[in-house]
Amino acid sequence: MQVWKDYQAKNKDRFLEELLSLLRIPSVSADSRHNEDTKRCAEAVKERLIEAGAEKVEVCPTAGHPIVYGEKIIDANLPTVLVYGHYDVQPPDPLELWHSGPFEPVIKDGKIYARGSADDKGQFYMHVKAVETMIATNTLPCNVKFMIEGEEEVGSANLGIFIKENKERLKADVVLISDTAMISLENPSIDTGLRGLSYMEVEVTGPNRDLHSGVYGGAVANPATILCQMIASLHDKDNHITIPGFYDDVVDLSDAERKALNSAPFDLKEYITDLEIADVWGEKGYSVFERTGTRPTLEVNGIWGGYTGEGAKTVLPSKAYAKISMRLVPNQDNHKISDLFKAHFEKIAPNNVKVKVTPHHGGNPYVTPTDHVAFKAANKAYAATFGKEPIPVRGGGSIPIVALFEKELGLKTVLMGFGLDSDNLHSPNEKFDLANFYKGIETIPYFHQYFTEMSKK
Repeated sequence: MQVWKDYQAKNKDRFLEELLSLLRIPSVSADSRHNEDTKRCAEAVKERLIEAGAEKVEVCPTAGHPIVYGEKIIDANLPTVLVYGHYDVQPPDPLELWHSGPFEPVIKDGKIYARGSADDKGQFYMHVKAVETMIATNTLPCNVKFMIEGEEEVGSANLGIFIKENKERLKADVVLISDTAMISLENPSIDTGLRGLSYMEVEVTGPNRDLHSGVYGGAVANPATILCQMIASLHDKDNHITIPGFYDDVVDLSDAERKALNSAPFDLKEYITDLEIADVWGEKGYSVFERTGTRPTLEVNGIWGGYTGEGAKTVLPSKAYAKISMRLVPNQDNHKISDLFKAHFEKIAPNNVKVKVTPHHGGNPYVTPTDHVAFKAANKAYAATFGKEPIPVRGGGSIPIVALFEKELGLKTVLMGFGLDSDNLHSPNEKFDLANFYKGIETIPYFHQYFTEMSKK
């Protein structure tokens, strides 16, 4: 619609400056030192929603970080879209690998470099500006509600409580999220599902104190060595996960589904070159697309123990630790997988060490029905601005709260991501292409228009 294009072209510089101001706030939910920053960011989101034309906007306190809620109800008889996003970000470590300050956004080669630029400040802010566009041009076709939280990166523990206590306020017809990626601007794609997550921390304890590795080495079990051996045993030679019962509930794709998935454009050589690796790795018998979207995984996210400072210290550590995440697929349950992991890890521990397994957070996988009216509307919206229909793909990441939306609110979720897999999510030098940011703002109004039109039929 031309009126949208005109408004967005006139205000694009302001849209960008507003996003940059949000990116300057270090709203790291995992680090208590940033608690005041998360509160400050929530207040900033509130102000931006009010300026965009939302009403009944408030910062809702929780036992953790606050949730920002706002709405624009134009007619109770019209469909309602609930927009979800998160303003919290991952820790920026390791800082020395950033080319610029993680909370000092830099625009270089048409890309915004900053923590949260793609995950998820840049992407949820597209919705704020898209709704502003429609309100300002008197073209908003439906009701819109916003729920922007501050704990997605640490498991959304308090969002579930908020949802249960605010079911009436959150009544809607569909949930709309932009916190995923697409193949490229030339080949848009839309996620038809997300993997679930089970996140664990393990602790292996040997002697009651750190020991001199010369005096005790060879006679006392080294927890770091034992931990590495235990972790290595969690995959077999075909990179198949060895936890008993792990695959019992996995729903395998049909041959037709696998063929359709693997028909998406993919350049293996470019993939390898971009990551500067010699070859890909993964479960035998599956393609890269299948390994990263439709198959479960087990990865070590961090491992430490003993002396890690500068220089040398010949020590046999008392303890060693690791953080391990498992991505899950339909119909795996994150609680069941966590229990299976705990039981297995404790069982394979030798008797000369003690093992402690602590679950952190998790969520179940989710699949969007492609015959749902909202999915069709999203498909049509991409086609309107990209000139071609998006390719359906499975997302490899997790948004733990999505399954809860369906359980507690009875709502399906549509995943309209505009990031790229190369955006360095959770890594140093996270970035978001300006072209993708503006394309999202351009495309989202069409979703609201088509969803409203198609819901009336």
